[in-house]
Amino acid sequence: MVSPSDTPSSAAARQRRPSASSGFAATRPGLPGADLPPPPGARKPPSTGAASRAGHGNGNGHGARPAMTSTMPGRVPVRPPAPTWAQIFAALARRHLPMSLFWRTFLLLSLMLGTGIYAWVSTLRYLELEPRGVQAAQQIASLVNLSRAALRYTDQVNRVSLVKSIADQEGVRIQPREPKDHWEPFEVDRFTRTIGAELRMRLGPQTVVASSVNGTSGLWVGFLIETDNYWLQADPNRVETTVTGKTYFTVIGLTFLLTLATSAVIAGLINRPLRQLSFAASRIREGEYGSRLDEETPTREIREVNRGFNRMARELAKIEEDRAVMLAGISHDLRTPLARMRLETEISVADEEARRNMAADIDQLDAIIDKFMDYARPGDVRLVPVLLSLLIDRVIASVRDAEHIRILSRVAIDVRVYADETELSRVFANLFENARRYGRSEDGVAHVQVTYARSGQWVVVSVRDEGPGVPQDMLTQLTTPFYRGNAARTHATGAGLGLAIVDKAISRMGGQFELANAPDGGFVAHIRLRRAT
Repeated sequence: MVSPSDTPSSAAARQRRPSASSGFAATRPGLPGADLPPPPGARKPPSTGAASRAGHGNGNGHGARPAMTSTMPGRVPVRPPAPTWAQIFAALARRHLPMSLFWRTFLLLSLMLGTGIYAWVSTLRYLELEPRGVQAAQQIASLVNLSRAALRYTDQVNRVSLVKSIADQEGVRIQPREPKDHWEPFEVDRFTRTIGAELRMRLGPQTVVASSVNGTSGLWVGFLIETDNYWLQADPNRVETTVTGKTYFTVIGLTFLLTLATSAVIAGLINRPLRQLSFAASRIREGEYGSRLDEETPTREIREVNRGFNRMARELAKIEEDRAVMLAGISHDLRTPLARMRLETEISVADEEARRNMAADIDQLDAIIDKFMDYARPGDVRLVPVLLSLLIDRVIASVRDAEHIRILSRVAIDVRVYADETELSRVFANLFENARRYGRSEDGVAHVQVTYARSGQWVVVSVRDEGPGVPQDMLTQLTTPFYRGNAARTHATGAGLGLAIVDKAISRMGGQFELANAPDGGFVAHIRLRRAT
């Protein structure tokens, strides 16, 4: 409809304007938010979705304000900032590193203890290098002073034998120092520099300390006797550190391994109460309320948590017991008046159709009571290997109203599962009854297929009907006690406990129960039980 302010030319242009379905609103590859150009002769469509939803303006060109996300002419689209290295590292850590509480505690303890041990060893080595260097220099200086004194007060005839005797007994060589001698400096690190400085302080500033002279390695000390220069060659092991770098790394490695073991033990002790609490909570989730935690543990916080958990478990057990007793009592007490009503109906009602309808109502009430009894049944089960095909055949043979249901089992005869035979029979009976009531096809008969599939250590049994199915948003609510689905599947009356009983029984047997709509129509229930060999 054209507003009064529109001109014929603008109305015709609007009619020629391409719609979003014609493909002109698609974005150009590589340019986010940029629209493809319209074909020649066509007017450019509005640049914002808000403007098109709000209309074409009031006829004078004043339309809706363009949205901030659209690309304005000459404006570069704003891109989100790139993630920082810290964000990338945190994302990788969350994805690849184990994030359980035990491993986090273990890593933190290992890092703390390992860093402390490394710092302690490094500090100790740093502090003890200087005293050891001074001590080694004192020994070398004493050796040089003794050699100098011996040579100074020995005549030329006996000096040769003295030098030979010193070399043989002490492993120290003394030889004249020539100007053409080539020597390598001994001072290359903190320890050797400490030795060199101490030797020059004790022997004089003219003292030379070398690691090799004319290609011969050793600890060479150049000293002066009156006006003659001499070399004293000593064993370098006299000043070498007693603990080498290899020894340090070995000690640090062994200490770090011991630190890892200690951290694992400490982390296990710290996380043991939490692991016990998690296990007890999982037992309660499965309906076993007998789990109790230690209320005398030395840690005050853990003791308070355990006492609160045990109190909660006792309350839940009492509530569950009261509920079961109440349901069982009500169901049991209703059977006597129902039996009396059935007897009075058979005797007092003369109309055959009325008597048949009343008997059907009484049977329905009796079936509802059976559902209550099944739901209130205690949760103790005995898991044994069960032949699945044989059990399903027995349940099929016991199905009532066989003219309204056709069941086809495709389960192999050698398939075994761990289950309670009575509970599993009740599960299939409820599923077949549910299909008989709510899964009938257009011919008034419920066509049911039972299939199976092996998945590792599990066996998945599927029970499918060809009925109308249920809405997708109701699937998760069908196992809620007393919940009723939509009218398409609830034209028959019931207690609303059938699927709740199935889900509870499968959970007690350690399995899983799932409901879904079949892709090509119908309703399907999947039962996942552990495979028996």
